[in-house]
Amino acid sequence: MKFRKAGIAAASVLTLALTVSACGDGGKKDKGDSGSTGGSDKGTIKIGIKYDQPGIGQKTPDGFAGFDVDVATFVAKELGYAEDKIEFVETPSADRETAISRGDVKFIAASYSINDEREQKVDFAGPYLLAHQDLLVAADSDIAEGTDLNGKNLCSVSGSTSAQNVKKTIAPKANLKELSTYSECIAGLASGSVDALTTDDSILAGYASQEQYKGKFKLAGLKLSNENYGIGLKEGDTKLKDQINKALEKMVADGAWEEAVKKNFGPAGYKNEPAPKIGDIVK
Repeated sequence: MKFRKAGIAAASVLTLALTVSACGDGGKKDKGDSGSTGGSDKGTIKIGIKYDQPGIGQKTPDGFAGFDVDVATFVAKELGYAEDKIEFVETPSADRETAISRGDVKFIAASYSINDEREQKVDFAGPYLLAHQDLLVAADSDIAEGTDLNGKNLCSVSGSTSAQNVKKTIAPKANLKELSTYSECIAGLASGSVDALTTDDSILAGYASQEQYKGKFKLAGLKLSNENYGIGLKEGDTKLKDQINKALEKMVADGAWEEAVKKNFGPAGYKNEPAPKIGDIVK
């Protein structure tokens, strides 16, 4: 009788052990299935970009175009995602940190300057481009220095720190016109109602490179600030950060970075800085 009870107990222990073992194997398998960096269970990756910045990130009837789009696409491919597995998500400047923290996107490449305030909320890979605040003027303009703007019409978007920087440092008597979009400013520059447009030189070069404006504008080359463009990602995701940095280094080494610069900014005569070294933030 005692022997029979012992046999039943042993069988129960064996059954429990097999059940635990099966659950453990299943858990490992599930972890492996969902552990691909940068994507989702559907095999796609969501990347935040700008939709309205020609030369940087723009949604067009033919798809998406711009330097940031080229950088993001190269990085995604290095992470294992073909172009048809990339989903670009519009991320306006004010929404970038929120989009990352919510998990709406895996990373963001959207003229995203690295600074101390943003680094408190997200991590950055890169930088992948060093831009500068500058002026865009008519091709035949005699505006060579910022002081030439005193008494003339300076345009930027509403709330722009770039415009305030110009007025504070080099042209306090410039007539500031704040419009809703850079497109409105550049239309004013084309018509002559605006003498200069200010923001990052990369953004200015992108607008000036549009087909209808080729040859009509030039950059003043003032370098009024240093803007280190980085790829924003979730804070603490060191694995993804390292993978993106390696991809950026490869893009430079392969010559794809320089090719993207010429393609997106070249028509405006943009004199770009050399590709920055990873982690080298120019203050």
